[in-house]
Amino acid sequence: MNEITLHDQWLIKAPVDDVFRIMTDFERFPENFPKVAESIRIEKREANDLEIEATVKSFGKKFRVKMKTRILPGKGFISNNDSYQFGTSGHEEILLSPHAEGTLINYTYQVAIHKKWLRIIAVPLLRWYSMKYWEKAVIARLKMILEKQ
Repeated sequence: MNEITLHDQWLIKAPVDDVFRIMTDFERFPENFPKVAESIRIEKREANDLEIEATVKSFGKKFRVKMKTRILPGKGFISNNDSYQFGTSGHEEILLSPHAEGTLINYTYQVAIHKKWLRIIAVPLLRWYSMKYWEKAVIARLKMILEKQ
């Protein structure tokens, strides 16, 4: 098995437009989400399609990632990501929908692990750790930014 799917949902008590604005402001990701993003540079932009070079943080390490991202206006984004340095690639979706109490975030990441030796370690770690870390580093921070009342 070289591919796993990570999925979770969270509720943010803020309007979809506010959540969308922050989650698609890639240039400010390192400022807004410093635990997961070291740097982000948009290399190419054509309408809602972006090519991004990022340095991300995970498992206490920094990795370069190439992202081909499509912004879905008012709904989130989808992205195909390659980290040759870490030995993974994947399809990521952050989809937003209105909820009676704010915005529901649907997160899915289908990740392929290309290095055989890494699969032994990474599959259990990704399944157990990744979503918990994402919730702490991104969702909790997003709530802090948007749920100030």
